Amino acid sequence: MKVFVARQAIFNRRKQVVAYELLFRDGTSNSFPNIADDAATAKLIMDNQLNLGTRYLTSGKKALINIGPDSLNQELAHFLPCQDVILELLETVSPTSENYEKVKGLFHQNYRLALDDFEYTKQWEPFLKLIRLIKFDIQQNSLEQIEELVCEFRQRKNMKLLAEKVETEAEFEQAKEMGFHFFQGYFFAKPRVIQQNDIEINHAIVLLIYAEVLKPHMNIDKIARFFAQDTALAYKLLRLINSGVFPLKKRIESLKQALVYLGDERVKKFVGLIMTAHIAEGKPTELTRLSIVRSRFCELIAKSLNPTIRSMSFLTGLFSLLDAILDRPMDQVVSRLPFPEELQDALMGKHNLLYYILNVVKAYESGSWWQLQEACSLLNINDQRLPEFHADAIRWADMYNETLY
Repeated sequence: MKVFVARQAIFNRRKQVVAYELLFRDGTSNSFPNIADDAATAKLIMDNQLNLGTRYLTSGKKALINIGPDSLNQELAHFLPCQDVILELLETVSPTSENYEKVKGLFHQNYRLALDDFEYTKQWEPFLKLIRLIKFDIQQNSLEQIEELVCEFRQRKNMKLLAEKVETEAEFEQAKEMGFHFFQGYFFAKPRVIQQNDIEINHAIVLLIYAEVLKPHMNIDKIARFFAQDTALAYKLLRLINSGVFPLKKRIESLKQALVYLGDERVKKFVGLIMTAHIAEGKPTELTRLSIVRSRFCELIAKSLNPTIRSMSFLTGLFSLLDAILDRPMDQVVSRLPFPEELQDALMGKHNLLYYILNVVKAYESGSWWQLQEACSLLNINDQRLPEFHADAIRWADMYNETLY
């Protein structure tokens, strides 16, 4: 699998390269990808930081990485080594008190912080004590428009100014005269796309891991076995451990040791990162959420019927939409899963107890009273508890999505 990242140089006043901004791309065309900023950041971390690393891409110089609202909430920055990066808070991050606490936390963890496409309001004042670099888009606001603000900011200690989208020699000279420290734009160089090889991730295995971390008590042995079944995931995990984000006191000798070293919360966030970057790529997140609701709904029905199959019923619901998520026929998806025949048959639409349980869930979702009655009759169950099971499943899915993100 090929992965792509564009890097655009940051120059100082002597036109020397001092850093690079890294930008996710989905091909060699160097066009902006048709995905959200935060999904792009997640893919940038997964495909590059956890592949060859940012220092390889920047020749040892600092890397500017975009951080949007979701990336801030998901704490994606924690998967980046603070000594190698500058976190660029996008203009979509609002100057709220909640965001201030998150940004302050990053500051105290020694991350250097920048503001992108900055437009001043009083609400930003508390943030400015934590910010070391401010980027002004001089095409959006001309140098004449921001001259007074630039003059004021030049007086602030520990703050540097960067003029971006510098397109002509005249703009460079004018920005330099105004006191800007750094410069970025097509005048110097267009972003250069770097192509790397990456290992294809088995999305089905990712969902198995996701199902496990959703549980109140994670089974690290089981999660380690799942990681062991996917070379790409095992590699990403070990790259994370060895990326400089966490200080290592001794060598990691097994995948289980790596997971234990990370701890439950970091493992949850790491799996959340993988989900954000790769699973529902180009798909509505509602598909993934519905899968989680179905898994719990199926489990509760199975528990009332035959508790011994509740785990398999959970997985039946979880994987029931995998063909839609991956745009692949269900038989191709199922063939790559280490499932017992009974579970595979249910996903393929063959009539067995697991299939009938899933059929009840689908009928309930459709709101068709006739279909629901028929589905319940095949299991010989009463439909009176289904609203309770469904409400429980929604609460459960919401709770664990909040835990992950």
